[in-house]
Amino acid sequence: MKKLILSAAIVLGSLSTYAAHVPNDLKVVNTLVMQEEYTEVKVEEVTAAVTDALKIAYPNAILDKAYINAKKEYKLDVTAGDKKGNLYADENGKWIQK
Repeated sequence: MKKLILSAAIVLGSLSTYAAHVPNDLKVVNTLVMQEEYTEVKVEEVTAAVTDALKIAYPNAILDKAYINAKKEYKLDVTAGDKKGNLYADENGKWIQK
C-alpha cells in the first residue's frame, strides 16, 4: 500500500511540472499596404512641367515609361547611366516622396 501511495505521489508530482505556464512573447503586427492604380501614358503626354523638372533635377536621365493615377500624380520610370529607378511627381512638376 505504501508503494502505491508513493508511486501515485511521484506520478502526480511529475505531471505538475509539465503544466507550467510559459509566457507568450509573440506580438501581432498588422500591415496595411495600399497600392495606387497607375495607368500607363505615352511619354509625349507627360506635362511640360514634369519633363522640365526631370531635366533640371536629373540632366542625364532618360524617361523610359510614364504612368498617371486619378490624383494626376506621375510615376516615372527613369534610366540615368546604368541605374534605373522610379520617380514620383505631381502635375506641376513637384517631386513626391513615396
